Amino acid sequence: MANKSKIILGIDPGTLVMGYGIIAVNAQEVTILKMDVLKLSKHKDHYERLQLIHACVNEIITQYKPVACAIEAPFFGKNVQSMLKLGRAQGVAIATAMQMGLSVTEYSPKKVKQSITGNGNADKEQVWQMLQHILRFDEKPEYLDATDALAVAVCHHFQESSPTAKVAPTKTAAAKKKASSWEQFLSQNPGRIAR
Repeated sequence: MANKSKIILGIDPGTLVMGYGIIAVNAQEVTILKMDVLKLSKHKDHYERLQLIHACVNEIITQYKPVACAIEAPFFGKNVQSMLKLGRAQGVAIATAMQMGLSVTEYSPKKVKQSITGNGNADKEQVWQMLQHILRFDEKPEYLDATDALAVAVCHHFQESSPTAKVAPTKTAAAKKKASSWEQFLSQNPGRIAR
């Protein structure tokens, strides 16, 4: 029997730009199937943007047939109206994925950054650069929202494939695992080194 790839959809929700990334996991190999953005800024009506998010997520799921959807949780800012709109965009993406039969998992931006780079405070450039090493690709997308979405999908894969994914580490164990350098992080995570 052929080994079938597990497809994971990652979404970085947004009201002006929504990033999405699709990966295929086969054994220990992770490959990019698609990484792109949905540009919404030219549409002034917020409800039209929500409809476009629904249509885009629906089309992606129909085309690539992922088994899971991972989505980045909104970053809480000071502008209440922006947060409300972002929450709606995220809700539409989640509802569409669930309506299409996918399990949906939400990850905080800090969790995604920690999972990809080993540093929960990494910037978008650092996440993109580490993804280049993990997934072996060269291009830099016009919008880093696309790589952020890809990072969410890879984070979900790491969380699901981790032997401790179902067991919450104790505070002492978590403190011991924190890497103090790139060398230490890579030695603790050999599966993330591109060969």
